[in-house]
Amino acid sequence: MPGKQAKILSSDHIEDLIFFAERTRQPDRNRLIVLLSIKAGLRAAEIAKLTWDMVLDASGGVSPLLELQDHAAKKGHGRRIPLHPDLQNALTIVLEGSDGSGTVVRSERGGQMTPLSIVVWFYRAYEALGLKGCSSHSGRRTFITRAARQAHNAGGSLRDVQLLAGHRSIQTTERYIDGDSDAQRRLISLI
Repeated sequence: MPGKQAKILSSDHIEDLIFFAERTRQPDRNRLIVLLSIKAGLRAAEIAKLTWDMVLDASGGVSPLLELQDHAAKKGHGRRIPLHPDLQNALTIVLEGSDGSGTVVRSERGGQMTPLSIVVWFYRAYEALGLKGCSSHSGRRTFITRAARQAHNAGGSLRDVQLLAGHRSIQTTERYIDGDSDAQRRLISLI
């Protein structure tokens, strides 16, 4: 991954970002944007292209599984992502104010948001919060790093993280994962 990577968000940063989103003109939509990034690891373009048919079950309710279709994913590599309860709840709230068709994340005027508008939304949010080095990709990096750290607790592996991230190569997934100096110290003390 050439260039500078987006920073990982701490729990406090995530709380601040959600607090910020909830105090905007479109609090439900903006909270959903944050959660799609942090709790599902979606890229800005994937958030913009997400449609209701990818998140609704056969009865029209929010499914426990997000099925990102190939046409909405980077390089046509769709994936299935189990929904975190917070994300499922946010989708249910947004669905209540929607007809359940078209794109999930809509502009203030009701049209589809573009990937650039999602990127700009995150840029303005991080700037308002004074968070340097963060971008629309920070939530995705946070999701992948947290998933990698917890995979063994869930009986999973880095391969499961790779599938959730939609990476074709495990090396790409590894580049997203931020190290933890405290964990490294504890690891060394065990040797």
